[in-house]
Amino acid sequence: MEAMNLIILIHVILGFILVYFAIRAYKRSRYVPMIYLAAGFLLITIGDTIIGDSLVFADEQSKEMIEEIVEIFGFVLVIIAVLKS
Repeated sequence: MEAMNLIILIHVILGFILVYFAIRAYKRSRYVPMIYLAAGFLLITIGDTIIGDSLVFADEQSKEMIEEIVEIFGFVLVIIAVLKS
């Protein structure tokens, strides 16, 4: 179980590093699609790890559905960023 926790921690750290670099790129260039990209990666990261591990529902299916919806919104924002660039 400790190995899985380490993998989740690495996933979260790498996701936040990606978000940090996208925000930093926006601050340097003021290129609006970078905000969409950062928000999309943030939603994908927290949807897959933080929300999935922190939400407690009596129904596992509800938790899975919320995780997937958050990730879908993240992917939509990434697609919008790519289309606007």
